[in-house]
Amino acid sequence: MRHTRKSPAAALAVLAALAVGGVLSPPAAADTPIPLARTGQVTDQVDALQDRAGEVRLALDRLYDQHRVQLFTVYVNGFSGASPQDWADATAERNGLGRKDVLLAVATRDRQYAVSADQQSGLSQQQIDEVNDRAIEPALRQNDWAGAAVGAANGYDAVLGGGPVAAPVITPGAADPGGAHSRSTGSVWIPVVALGAALLLGIWAYRRRAAQQRPVRTSAGQGAEQWRARPKQPVPVTPLPELDAQARELLVATDDAVRTSEEDVGFAAAQFGDDAARPFGEAVEYAKDELTAAFRLRQKLDDAYPEDDETRRQMLGEILSRCTQANRRLDAESEAFDRLRAMEANAPQVLARAEEAAVALPARIDAAAAALGPLAERYADSALEPVAGHPDEARDRLGFARTSLEQAQEAIGTDHGRAAVFVRAAEGALDQAAVLADSVIRREQELRAADTKLAEALAEAEADLAEARAVLGGPGAGGAVGAGGAGGAGDAGGLAHAELRGRVARVESVLAAVRGELAQGRPDPIAALRRVEEADAALDGALAGAREEEAGQRRTAGLLEQALLAARSEVAAARDTVTTHRGAIGSRARTRLTEAERRLHRAEALAADDPRQALEHAREADGLAREAQAYAQDDVSGFGGRRGRGGAGGGMGGMAGVGGAVLGGILLGDLLGGGRSRGAGMGGYGGYSGYGSGRGGGAGPGSFGGGGTRGRMGGGGRF
Repeated sequence: MRHTRKSPAAALAVLAALAVGGVLSPPAAADTPIPLARTGQVTDQVDALQDRAGEVRLALDRLYDQHRVQLFTVYVNGFSGASPQDWADATAERNGLGRKDVLLAVATRDRQYAVSADQQSGLSQQQIDEVNDRAIEPALRQNDWAGAAVGAANGYDAVLGGGPVAAPVITPGAADPGGAHSRSTGSVWIPVVALGAALLLGIWAYRRRAAQQRPVRTSAGQGAEQWRARPKQPVPVTPLPELDAQARELLVATDDAVRTSEEDVGFAAAQFGDDAARPFGEAVEYAKDELTAAFRLRQKLDDAYPEDDETRRQMLGEILSRCTQANRRLDAESEAFDRLRAMEANAPQVLARAEEAAVALPARIDAAAAALGPLAERYADSALEPVAGHPDEARDRLGFARTSLEQAQEAIGTDHGRAAVFVRAAEGALDQAAVLADSVIRREQELRAADTKLAEALAEAEADLAEARAVLGGPGAGGAVGAGGAGGAGDAGGLAHAELRGRVARVESVLAAVRGELAQGRPDPIAALRRVEEADAALDGALAGAREEEAGQRRTAGLLEQALLAARSEVAAARDTVTTHRGAIGSRARTRLTEAERRLHRAEALAADDPRQALEHAREADGLAREAQAYAQDDVSGFGGRRGRGGAGGGMGGMAGVGGAVLGGILLGDLLGGGRSRGAGMGGYGGYSGYGSGRGGGAGPGSFGGGGTRGRMGGGGRF
């Protein structure tokens, strides 16, 4: 196919036609998310403010001077068929508004509006609603377009300063400022001016292009070809340390989104059945697969084998890409999920179920607390460390859930939106309380199973020791060791026996130490089982050549059972810790946990067909899970050091258990002061832009969705 080339005259004609068509056509009834004005905080496409633009700017400047919050105002005809909130959020994201930026969007012809605020703007959902109800909507209802912006600025100034929101003084204006009746006669000249500008622009562009194509004369007589071949300017790239930090942050945010979405799918399945929740479960599984692949790359970057800079950059880019895909998949289903649960409409029913769960939980928590006492007397502190304090934390989450349910009950009948927020927070807290309580009971079962398995492991290790001693003292053993002068075979035999003696000594030492701990009382049977299994497995490897194949496979299968018990226990403990403390836990613990889970699944899949390979995966899973636990404890300790600084904020301040709710990632936002942001913006990471800013969330709970929809907050509607 041949490529045709338009003449400059044709291009100019097209440009002029487009200009004329654009300016002569009537104003559009709806506007897609738009770029904001390049100067100032007011974008008025319909001349809604008229001669009051200066009054609005003064109010916006006063708000910024007092609280460093920028209020951007947009006036358009309509929202392109989108919901007001979606349109406002999309416009905020398109223009890169930051955490201290608030957007007020008004569709004058469609008579709709919305507010979009970042979760760290300092405004809570309750405060936004108060300003909407008292300062913005009353002005909009009477077509006081400027008064709505002034009222919003003054209202935010008031709530951020701890004062009441004053009702605005209303100055009614034109009902449809963007309509044809409000256009001045001077607008007749707009098409003429626009056409003239288009013609001048076309002439300038044509001359500039012709000048660029003209041969460039140099002292060497070289022309345009050399000019065109000159190297392009290098495109700036994100420095590796910054790219690495972005990847870590996005991994954490995506992991939180996946965990919250998975919990929400569970709530939906309980409410509507598995069939209704299945599409959303599939979205979560897709996101989990992408996230697992991203975490695996992060693990490779963190291992002991450094990559060169180019390889590292490629791996970080893939992490960002996979996390972005995971978030997009969740975001694509978030609207349908919201329709399914319809939390506002179904708030009374969901509240009733949550209250039933809250009534049943205390017995489970009490059972966990009662189990810890005898366990502490029987086992070492290290054996109970993964669940120490879990009953107290479960009570803390339950306290927060109860307070949330009380708040929801008060809002039922008057404000179902507010009730839905508190019910969702209660659901998350109740779920985590159950996990914390059940983790103690599970640990008790694991320790008792480890007791039984340890006794078996000690007996099997003794049998292996006897077999190894027989090999060392059996016929030909001495000859093999002393046959060094007989050639390479004698050397190999001597080295093999030396290695076997070392492994025998290792097993003997481990068995003596473990038996000593058992005799003293309060052992850690899971740790002891791990040590016996590792020492005995090394001995088993040295004896493999002297055994029949069937006997060797049986012995490996026995060792695999021991390794799987330890691995499952440690992976479950690490998973519970990350799940119930994810508001504090960074990428290192999450990376190790995800890789440990992958290794454990692989070990279980290979157990029947390749027990020796499965054994290696089980050991890796065990070690990675323990690393995850250690990193998680460091993160929680650091987070705990910040507790007590700053207020709970966000309209939930003073509620029981707010600190635990933030620690558990139930509430989004840095509510305790100095903590790590949750649901932060994801746009523009290393070129992987197009990701939602995570606007909203404040003191509200997370919800199903990715980074663009997990923390939805704002307000608006028709007026």
